[in-house]
Amino acid sequence: MLITISYSGPEPGDLGYLLHKHPGRVQSYDLSVGRAHVFYPEFSDERCTAALMLELDALELVSNRHIRLDARKSLDHYVNDRPYVSSSIMSMAMGKVFRTAMTGRCDSRPDLAASAIPLEITLSAVPVHGEVGLPARLFEPLGWKVTEHRLPLDPAFPEWGDSNYVNLTLAGCLRLRDALRQIYVLLPVMDDSKHYWVADDEVGKLLRAGERWLSTHPARGFISNRYLAHRRSMTTQANLLMENDQDATQDKAAEADQTSRPLKVLRTEAVMGALHEERARSVVDMGCGEGALLKILFADPTISTIVGTDVSAQMLDRAEERLRLRELSERQQERLQLLQSSATYLDDRLRGYDAMVLMEVIEHIDLERLPALAAAVFGHAQPKTVVVTTPNAEYNQLYPGLACGSFRHADHRFEWSRSDFQQWTSEQAAQWNYTVEHRGVGEHDDKFGTPTQLALFRRV
Repeated sequence: MLITISYSGPEPGDLGYLLHKHPGRVQSYDLSVGRAHVFYPEFSDERCTAALMLELDALELVSNRHIRLDARKSLDHYVNDRPYVSSSIMSMAMGKVFRTAMTGRCDSRPDLAASAIPLEITLSAVPVHGEVGLPARLFEPLGWKVTEHRLPLDPAFPEWGDSNYVNLTLAGCLRLRDALRQIYVLLPVMDDSKHYWVADDEVGKLLRAGERWLSTHPARGFISNRYLAHRRSMTTQANLLMENDQDATQDKAAEADQTSRPLKVLRTEAVMGALHEERARSVVDMGCGEGALLKILFADPTISTIVGTDVSAQMLDRAEERLRLRELSERQQERLQLLQSSATYLDDRLRGYDAMVLMEVIEHIDLERLPALAAAVFGHAQPKTVVVTTPNAEYNQLYPGLACGSFRHADHRFEWSRSDFQQWTSEQAAQWNYTVEHRGVGEHDDKFGTPTQLALFRRV
């Protein structure tokens, strides 16, 4: 089994300092059931890759009294997938081999260790038990772009279908410490199994590894339950401790700044304000995701017809769950429609609406696809009003945890300055017979402007 960690920053070789493993030699470590090896298959001026490979002794897995395998049949203890898959045994190896890196300590590069850096991590042969898309559900809320390749049961017999094993690629801009801790926790969660007996100290392990990210994860309860082997009392204890920590953090933040409100709230308010100004009664939320804006739109009695679109069917399913559409009356359900579509499609179903909102959408689309987006929105759908929001790249300099030149989200294809955004919006308005007004959203800085920029298009 194999995990690779790739870094492509200004000095790629700094990955060796962060991991406390020298790129110039192979280092091996004894485990209770085999050996772990760390080596660097790639080292150049552009990119550095470190690999953690495990060689497990299948017989040692059977004879080691500390190893627990879910043996349902007499031979299961001897014939199983444990020596070949990235599961809780890999988590154990990571905890030993990358122990210092997981604490976030790096005396040689302390600033880099404390910063979010561009990472690409591959996980081979990961057992995944549960719904389709489970890895994305677990990793995407943490800022990762997830690529999943499900392995066939047998390549020679494709009609047999896919197995429960996947190769995963995670791409994102995170602190290395957080990335390692997330994988450490989520590998056994995806597998829904551990190779050892879960003891009382497991709650402490989960809280330490989940610090700074687990308490706010939308699947926190699911993760805790699986990590703690479905032990109800331990899961309840862990969730209670995380809730207390989260409440304390929020209280401290509120005391520090009584007037501060999250940017996502200010952004939504700005969008709703623009829709009210234009008296929009029918609205399309293009790229609705999990339905954050749809929920606000649905609560507004002045808006009679709402359509949410997303290219991801999985996101639409989450939006349906979030809005509890199946629990609504038939009349209420008719007011809101969810459609699988893309901002670059010429979709006849989206014509004839008062307004269309693209809230934090365009930056997720490749630059060469923006003409197709403009043709679909302004040329084909032709709503009376279009509201577009996107990050202001100039403001990124005021985020202390964001490395210079980095984007706010790993999936962003670009981030525009105010002049870039104004140039693009003005060109679209002139081409498609609209006028455009520019507004700022969020706290204003005299030099860098506001964190979010908004364009309000009105059809002439």
